[in-house]
Amino acid sequence: MIKEICVKVIPHHQQRYPTVGDWMINPDNGRLSIFVSSMENWQYEMLVANHEITEAILCHARGIKEKDVTKFDLWYEGQRLLNVSDCQSEPGDHPRSPYRDEHFVATNIERQLASELNVNWGEYEKTVDSL
Repeated sequence: MIKEICVKVIPHHQQRYPTVGDWMINPDNGRLSIFVSSMENWQYEMLVANHEITEAILCHARGIKEKDVTKFDLWYEGQRLLNVSDCQSEPGDHPRSPYRDEHFVATNIERQLASELNVNWGEYEKTVDSL
């Protein structure tokens, strides 16, 4: 059960792997930890945080384990480094992703929030992709 949510903005190089957002649930205390890469723009950082929170909550509710998400993400990033053609977007977009539906819902909410914040989605994506 998720009992607490902690969001931390960290330097990008401190992420566990090449990602701008990461989440973990501690089963001992129910803490959902969100790690967002610093982008020098609080709105961008909170869009990523919101995406990660939504994705984590849906995965938790649907029985998708964080370890399976992380295992897939690490596999995907390895494939990206090998220039595998269908591994050049986000891991959650891949047809084999164990959390694909949850990622799509989180992205839709992220886009809605960006619109409400008057964030230009194209500029936001450029910043995210530049990390």
